[in-house]
Amino acid sequence: MTSNKPSILIILLNWNGKKDTLECLESLKKVTYPNFKTIIVDNGSQDDSVTTFKTLFPQIPIFETKQNLGFAGGNNVGISWGLNKGYEWILLLNNDTTVAPDFLDAFMEAAQNKKEAKILGAKIYLYHDPSRIDHLGGMWNEKKAEFESLHTNTIDDHSSFETMKHVDYVCGAALLMHRSVPEKIGLLEENFFLFWEETDFCCRANQNKLEVWTAPKAKIWHKVSSSFTGGKPQMHYFWWRSRLLWIERNCTPSLRKKIYKEHIIPELTKLLRHYCISKLRNTLKNIFQKQDSSSLQKQLRYKAGLIGALHYYKKQFGNCPEWLKK
Repeated sequence: MTSNKPSILIILLNWNGKKDTLECLESLKKVTYPNFKTIIVDNGSQDDSVTTFKTLFPQIPIFETKQNLGFAGGNNVGISWGLNKGYEWILLLNNDTTVAPDFLDAFMEAAQNKKEAKILGAKIYLYHDPSRIDHLGGMWNEKKAEFESLHTNTIDDHSSFETMKHVDYVCGAALLMHRSVPEKIGLLEENFFLFWEETDFCCRANQNKLEVWTAPKAKIWHKVSSSFTGGKPQMHYFWWRSRLLWIERNCTPSLRKKIYKEHIIPELTKLLRHYCISKLRNTLKNIFQKQDSSSLQKQLRYKAGLIGALHYYKKQFGNCPEWLKK
């Protein structure tokens, strides 16, 4: 594909998500931008994803990692390939999304309007509630020691949220980076494996004057955590481990000390207390009455968060323990 428009590489990371990826690829067929290429990085799928993609989309390159490298590790395979091939812009696009036909045109218009913007984030709507915003950038909240996404769960009136905004991070579900970003700051940090990796990447970019902005006219629809739902213990494991890693990498020693005193130690203490109470309650229930599956799941979530924190301190990264995958 030749054009005088800047070249864009779209990376779809697939992990046992054949149905979602196929729907995303179908939506990309309608994209109007003339100079883009899509690749698939298959992150060790155990279904027939790769065979299906090769059959239905033989023109799309597929890179097989043969194991689950996590969000960062899998996308880094595609980013490295895109840099070697000379693409000017690289888009991380979740496979469980669909896109507006003009979303790449909108991204490039935003890049022209804000030359200093080297990372751009789409306006992300909920797939099953298509007028409701799920994400449009986010900011670090030091009072909570967490990031807060902007305008989440807000119905878009198509006038109030159209202005580009300089933010601390944009969601990795649709993150467009200029090649100068990984060339200067490196790739995504693979120790995160899942969660907080895009906040780390964006904060490093902002610190190096490679600014992060929203591009609200670039629109996608996201199914939101097809692989992980909010109640799954794995989410709590990765969230805690990655949160602590982010604080280590991005906060000064004095700020880390303050955050640990005001947030981390009290929150982990509370989590441990909830786990102990939940375990005792479930033990008693098991003796005197039928076991409550919802209570057991809650106990497992508490345990997963505690183990995630423990594994951070032990510098044990990579995928979560096998018992959390069951």
